[in-house]
Formats: sequence, C-alpha cells, structure tokens
Amino acid sequence: MARTAGSDGERTLAAIRQSALSLIARHGFEAMSMRQLGERVGVQPAALYRYFPNKEALLFSLMEEHMTGLLASWEDAKPQSADPSERLAAFVRNHIHFHVERRLSTHVNNMELRSLSPDKLTHILRLRAAYEKELRQILRDGAEEGRFRIEDVTLTAMAIIQMITGVIAWFRPDERLSVREVAHNYHIMTMRLVGAG
Repeated sequence: MARTAGSDGERTLAAIRQSALSLIARHGFEAMSMRQLGERVGVQPAALYRYFPNKEALLFSLMEEHMTGLLASWEDAKPQSADPSERLAAFVRNHIHFHVERRLSTHVNNMELRSLSPDKLTHILRLRAAYEKELRQILRDGAEEGRFRIEDVTLTAMAIIQMITGVIAWFRPDERLSVREVAHNYHIMTMRLVGAG
C-alpha cells in the first residue's frame, strides 16, 4: 500500500489524528478499525502502532488534545478585566469559536467518553471540570457583585455549556449568520439567562 505522498513522522501523525477524528465522528469509536484508519491514511495498519500502542490510546490522545487546547484557548482569550460581564462575553465567544473550528473533535469528545477506561476517563473529566470551574467562577463573581441573578451557579453553568456547545449541531459557515454573529447572539441569550441588566 502506498504511503501518503511526502509523509514523514510528523505529517503522518497529523494525518492519523485527522483521519481518526473523521472516522470516529462518522462511525463511532467501536466501529472504527485500525485497518480502516490505515487505509484512510495510506499506511499499513501495523505502522499505526508506532504512534499509538492501541486504539484507546489514540482516542485518549485526541480527547486530551481537545481539552488542553480548549483550556489554553481560554487562557489566551481571558480578559484582564475583573468585570464578570466582560469575562462571560469572552468565555461565550471563545467557546463558540473554538468548537465551531473543531467540529469533529467536539463531536468525538462529547460522544466517546463511554469508550475510555476508568483512569483515562477520570483524566479527561478532570480537564473538563477545570474548564467548567472557570465559568462557574465568572457566574459566582457576577452573582456576588449583584451583576447576575442566579439561583444555582452549577446548574446555570451546565445550561450555558450545553447551549453554547450545541452550536456545532446546526451551524454552517455558508448559512445566514457568521460565527461572529452567532457568538454575539448567544452572548445576548446568555446574559438574559444569568439575569444581567
């Protein structure tokens, strides 16, 4: 079987990761085989094991990369301002942009937690918790300052995360609204949800 033209270790790894995301998002992790992945990348299935010792290690790597990328993206986007309203606006905007740009990765991360062994699942859930803690702190600060009217910070944070992640289920870049316009409108809805003035 011919290798991908001009492939080297780094490029092959990138191709493996992208192809795996596509296949898992389309067929599910359990249904995807390493043979199928090798054919998509253009390498023998045995060559895949030079990069990942097993199929679960590949899935875990994809999910960990997504979550560490999301945390890093928020660190870069986080405003210097202590104003909870500004921080919430930045959080919503960054979250939507990040996930729209990574539609396949987001789908895999949402659907395939069930496919991880307990220790790997715990690690991914800790990364998720660290990210969601950032939102809860924004909401808590806003409530304490009287900027937001929130009865249950944890429940409100879960509702916001579900709402703004759900954009990937319907958003298409060639439709009526741009991602920037979607983020703006979702920000308005989020501010209503938290009872902001």
